[in-house]
Amino acid sequence: MDRRDFLRFVGFGAASLAVPGCISRPENYTKEVGNLPNIVFIMADDMGIGDTTVYNPDSKIPTPNLQRLASEGVVFTDAHSPSAVCTPTRYGVLTGRYCWRTRLKSQVLYGYEPPLIEPERLTVASLLKQHGYETACIGKWHLGLHWQVKPGANIDFYEPLPWDEDQNLTATGRDKFIDFTKPVKGGPNELGFDYAFYTSGCSTVQPPYCFIENDRTVGIPNVRIPDEFEARPGWMVPGWSQENVDPTFTKKSIQFIENHVKTSPDKPFFLYFVPSAPHAPWLPPDFVKGKTREGPRGDLVFLVDWCVGQILDSLDHLNLTENTLLIFTSDNGPRIGKRGHKSAGPWRGYKSHIWEGGHREPFIARWPGKIRPGTKCEEVTCFTDLMATCGAITGAKLPPGSAEDSYNILPALLGEKIDKPIRPDIIHHSVWGVFSIRQGKWKLILDTQGSGGWVEPGDEYPVPGSPGQLYDIEKDPYETCNLWRHRPDVVERLTKLLEKYKRQGYSRTIHG
Repeated sequence: MDRRDFLRFVGFGAASLAVPGCISRPENYTKEVGNLPNIVFIMADDMGIGDTTVYNPDSKIPTPNLQRLASEGVVFTDAHSPSAVCTPTRYGVLTGRYCWRTRLKSQVLYGYEPPLIEPERLTVASLLKQHGYETACIGKWHLGLHWQVKPGANIDFYEPLPWDEDQNLTATGRDKFIDFTKPVKGGPNELGFDYAFYTSGCSTVQPPYCFIENDRTVGIPNVRIPDEFEARPGWMVPGWSQENVDPTFTKKSIQFIENHVKTSPDKPFFLYFVPSAPHAPWLPPDFVKGKTREGPRGDLVFLVDWCVGQILDSLDHLNLTENTLLIFTSDNGPRIGKRGHKSAGPWRGYKSHIWEGGHREPFIARWPGKIRPGTKCEEVTCFTDLMATCGAITGAKLPPGSAEDSYNILPALLGEKIDKPIRPDIIHHSVWGVFSIRQGKWKLILDTQGSGGWVEPGDEYPVPGSPGQLYDIEKDPYETCNLWRHRPDVVERLTKLLEKYKRQGYSRTIHG
């Protein structure tokens, strides 16, 4: 299947192929003081581009609410998470900066690790808050927190633990020294969010198993999670339910929107809503069990679609739809689908991989009156672009030392004519720290000839200086023909460009 066949696969007609960039052209957006849009950013966990019927008509999972969103907005076909796993993607979304510039050079954080976002760093939330937005973070945080410990405890949260011990305190028994009665620091409230309701790590698989509201746990985790919960060992609050995590997040999101209308009707709001589904363990609540032909994981994708539908209905009910920009996506590629389901669509690779299936994501946006309904966009985008785009919406100039890898994709959202690519290039990163850089039709993968990840087919850590991979994404979008040895000139040029971006500390063309 070549690129043209794929575009037909996702519902493109011949007309859309003839127009570069985005094909819709509504009226240009002009910021009006006091009339800024609400912004809702919904990001699923481990959901693939082939999971939804929007991109895969043959999906074994019905997603009617995402289908509705697509029919009312724009569908991006070349959108990417900055990483093939969750923590670094979340860092990139909120800061506009590639996570490999931080201390986290590979893998992810765990529930008791210290904050990854620097306290002085500008975030999307703090940027929008400066422009009058009320801001909320609801869902999976997974970016580190400062947990307080009991008197006399000596715990170094920065001390690395072996990978096979899950890099958390539970592995050594040190988690018993954490004082869950004390405030939790370094979280969303200190990074621009007015309200937060979240879990520390990966909601349903990493301890501690409890919700956190602002800076306090909801209940005290004081019992060990049972084996049948299919999660890593650790503390949980009594009565914790894996199945009820995302319905609770959804309820809290709707409550935030409703309270905002009651208390601050003249202000816009920003909701960062990040469900935990369809991440393992695949334990769907009863009301979605059996709703798909893929099995329990598919049922959790159906749950994500239900969550989106609840938000859409709430916006409609509160008469907020017309002035709300809503974006839906996923943090990284999916796990392998069951029963013949192509969770990553036609793309090679899955979660954790450097290949396209590890980071090419669904990306659907709706903004009535600004985004023309039922349109498609081929523009290359990265989730780090949220920061610069929000800056453009508010008219803000990003200060020096912020959003180092963020580009303004507002013209692509609005369907304006785009004469040259918004992004001159994009950098990808796998769970083991494998780098890839894509510019134009070329995609270069360094230091491995494998997947760069742990999901089958698993791969080892990168070996610096070893032969890599080079693909012509236009002619070979599914990465089947490695041209590394045939085009050393391209390998050298892109390698030097990547090293330049690493060395200078930013990739955005215009940067203070």
